[in-house]
Amino acid sequence: MEDLQLLYIQSNLVWENPEKNRAHFGEIILREAPGCDLVVLPETFTTGFPVNPVTFAETTYSDSMQWMQKMATETGAVVTGSLLLKEGNLYTNSLIWMCPDGRFERYDKRHVFSMGGEHEKISPGNKQLLVDLNGWKIKPMVCYDLRFPVWSKNHYHKGNFEYDLSVYVANWPAARAYPWNNLLVARAIENQSYVLGVNRIGKDGPGNEYAGHSKLVDAKGQIVSEAPQGKESAIKSTLSWDALHQFRKKFDVGRDWDTFDLTY
Repeated sequence: MEDLQLLYIQSNLVWENPEKNRAHFGEIILREAPGCDLVVLPETFTTGFPVNPVTFAETTYSDSMQWMQKMATETGAVVTGSLLLKEGNLYTNSLIWMCPDGRFERYDKRHVFSMGGEHEKISPGNKQLLVDLNGWKIKPMVCYDLRFPVWSKNHYHKGNFEYDLSVYVANWPAARAYPWNNLLVARAIENQSYVLGVNRIGKDGPGNEYAGHSKLVDAKGQIVSEAPQGKESAIKSTLSWDALHQFRKKFDVGRDWDTFDLTY
């Protein structure tokens, strides 16, 4: 199995301005992404969070979706991040997994942030997403999902793991940086997988501040790479298949995991 080359981008977001955000990320992606397999952007990377979905939600044929396809096609990398989508009268916070050939997968954020009122306008998703990229099994999620270990749980069957990398795209405020940093490590250790958390920086419209702390963590809980606090960064990292496989083989706790059925 080949190693996986990542590019994750920690940036400020221009409040409620999709055009400027697309232009800014596009410049970084076209400069940094060639040679990478996967490009990861923050949650609601076109607008910031929370914004009024009635005004800013898009469709799967929108400018932002077309832009993601263009970025993926021109770089040869999968491009992922979340944005607000509309279907009928429902609005979702949806992670899009855009492939270079224009195919895409979608994950609707399961755990909407009720303490921030997200549940009043955004409908929660009802299914998980697992994708394959160059033989790597990947589970993408969104922000608040990080606090729910059952939803994030890896599974193991006859020596095979359900996923090798989990990805959390986020708008996670600086005031709660401690749980962000520690939960990313916990999710990696308990699931014996790589974990990538990609957060924004700067200040949003309501005045919430974000410090970033975007990072890649390996299955031992060790930090492979991390963006500088509060600074815009485009970080390239390599996921080693041999290192992951050898650690899982040496410390095979997966066979002792509990099995369960998830209902929701």
